[in-house]
Amino acid sequence: MRARNYREVKGQPYTRREYIKGFPQPKITKFTMGDPNAKFEYEVRLIALERAQIRHNALEAARVAVNRHLSEKLSNNYFMQVHPYPHVILRENKMIFGAHADRLQDGMRKAFGKPIGTAARVEPNQRIITVRVNANGVEAAKEALKKGSAKLPIPCRIVVEKLQVEEAKAS
Repeated sequence: MRARNYREVKGQPYTRREYIKGFPQPKITKFTMGDPNAKFEYEVRLIALERAQIRHNALEAARVAVNRHLSEKLSNNYFMQVHPYPHVILRENKMIFGAHADRLQDGMRKAFGKPIGTAARVEPNQRIITVRVNANGVEAAKEALKKGSAKLPIPCRIVVEKLQVEEAKAS
């Protein structure tokens, strides 16, 4: 089946891993990259515009694209975070078509399906990726998030916000 068959959110999420045998692990393993302890002036966010499911390999492709662009342009002077986690386990009832396929399949009898991957459900206006940078890296972050949004199955928008600088009070 194609990835677009899993994009639409329908039904209850299938997430109870203690009852599911043999599901594949999510491809995305790192959710934070860059320098988490540094103070940055700007936050650039990738926001989902539609409700959908994003497969784990699409999240990983977006993460790799954004991280590669940021590390080329800003070396390690950024902090990036991927927010959604792929909890929902996707199933497929494999059907074989062609000559003599009738001996290998049962049609809709016991058609529950086998686990084939995981996906994250996102809502409209939910953050997908957040990047924190200084003033000189805002354009690079916007360009990186644009490249990352091309890997995702839903339309996204990019929001730039200036962070409040916390000043130490001398009392």
